[in-house]
Amino acid sequence: MMLAKIKNLDLHLDYLRKWLLIATAIGVVAGVGAIAFYEAIHWSTYLFLQLGVGYTPPAPLGEGKLVVTEISRRWMIPVVTTLGGLLSGLIVFRFAPEAEGHGTDAAIEAFHYKDGIIRARVPLIKVIASAITIGSGGSAGREGPTAQIAAGFGSLMGQLLRLNTDDRRIALATGIGAGIGAIFKAPLGGALLSTEILYLEGFEIQALVPSFIASLIGYTIFASYAGYTPVFGWMSQQVSFHPITLLYYSLLGVLGGLIGILYVRTFYATRNYFRELNMPKWLKPAVGGLLAGIIGLFLPQVLGMGYGWLQLGMLNNPLPLTITLLLIFAKILSTSLSIGSGGSGGVFAPGLFIGGMLGTGLWQLLHRVVAYVPASPAPFIVVGMMALFGAVARAPLAVMFMVGEMTGGYALLVPAMIAVGIAYVLVGNNTIYESQVPTPADSPAHRLDCYFPQLEKVMVKEVMSTDIPVVTPRDSVKYCWEILKRRKLNDLAVVGGKNNAQLVGVVAKEDIVRLPLQQWQTTLVGQVMSAPPVVVAPEVTLDRALTLMADNDIAFLPVLAGGKLVGMVTRSRIIRHYLLAVQRVSA
Repeated sequence: MMLAKIKNLDLHLDYLRKWLLIATAIGVVAGVGAIAFYEAIHWSTYLFLQLGVGYTPPAPLGEGKLVVTEISRRWMIPVVTTLGGLLSGLIVFRFAPEAEGHGTDAAIEAFHYKDGIIRARVPLIKVIASAITIGSGGSAGREGPTAQIAAGFGSLMGQLLRLNTDDRRIALATGIGAGIGAIFKAPLGGALLSTEILYLEGFEIQALVPSFIASLIGYTIFASYAGYTPVFGWMSQQVSFHPITLLYYSLLGVLGGLIGILYVRTFYATRNYFRELNMPKWLKPAVGGLLAGIIGLFLPQVLGMGYGWLQLGMLNNPLPLTITLLLIFAKILSTSLSIGSGGSGGVFAPGLFIGGMLGTGLWQLLHRVVAYVPASPAPFIVVGMMALFGAVARAPLAVMFMVGEMTGGYALLVPAMIAVGIAYVLVGNNTIYESQVPTPADSPAHRLDCYFPQLEKVMVKEVMSTDIPVVTPRDSVKYCWEILKRRKLNDLAVVGGKNNAQLVGVVAKEDIVRLPLQQWQTTLVGQVMSAPPVVVAPEVTLDRALTLMADNDIAFLPVLAGGKLVGMVTRSRIIRHYLLAVQRVSA
């Protein structure tokens, strides 16, 4: 009993040591990458908007000067956004076409469908293209590119360290949380996001501890450079609350859900339109940039991320009601054009902007006509941000904590729970991240784990047969058939080389029955066998062995140890073991 406890403790220590090292490395890259991207956006904004347009967008309190400036060359806005789209398109479609659009969705897709593999060049291309898109006034955010930097490194590290597929996926998910947690100075929210954002309903619990480590380290590195002040400063914790206000926040949740659906459907309708547009792919972001620039010509608040305009509202200096309401729809359209056309950038910042403006507009409509409305629009702005994006990202818990960290406190969690919950239910399966799958059971990463949970705990060597009938390439097909029939098998291992000690192939019943019966005596096994054979090691778990069989459309695996044939395992043997395990559990 004591020995078993010691072994169990050793397993936990090995797990912690492994992920402490891997997550630390991912966190360092996330922090440094966030700094590089942060500066790239600043320089791009300076070159395109400040020098080209004569316009400096207001920045939130935690990131720069909250100053509204006049636009000296307003007519240049469409020119600059078009140029930004053109450069972004040329870079993306020349070097890494998968870097188009919003990077978080690409990372989610890699987790589910690509065994946690992201090409090494993608994060660099994503950073450059996204910095150009945002800096030139494209309506996009920072979360996607930063997530792809750290997720890409997690994937690369998994490949270099030869981690198994499951661990490589966890390293990728850890990178998503670390990158987002760093750039938004929201380590807790970022860590939670890495577990919640992969599914419409569900969590990737295995990524939680590594994400906590990586996100904290990434945040510490980035904040030591950019400052520890939250993105939107320290919002007052003295928020007035009255039960009647829950009705107002409920209304905000309803509106957030409806506008969220509009955001998602407009974005993907625009994306699909541009995909079908008959023109070079690299040129499409320029067209999207031109159209977004025309919107920006009349409503420059849609340019870039727009956080400064939200900050003004939080400080009780909101835009006029008409402008505020127009910006909700203008931002949806400009984001859809900027990113849906193939441009590069995240959808998090636009989502917060849309939700924040929705909250501002509702506050302006209510505060003069009903009682118990807060004196400042700040609570409505913050809850609007949480409700809309928490719903469309299908990550309500993570987004609530993220926005809380970005605004310096959690005083609004009670009204946020009401608004986010309502918006989440209304949005349903409409999601801004189309690569999300409904639950872990629907992900290729976990399908076998969910259907056959006992198999991930058992190794091949525990169920393999060591009584191994074999044939040689020189044996006749008729002799092979007799062994298959006598032993009631569907497959046989074929051995050759010195002393017949080397596995050279596999022969199956199907290989034999294709031959006319009269040729069985004269045809040799070597003429019909499959080579080289698909093999498995004794230490591989049964779920991985079953996956290997499914991927190669086979039902039999020779087991090799040190190059020597030591056993065989069949699909029927694995299923039989599973059924016995289920019976034991039920009993």
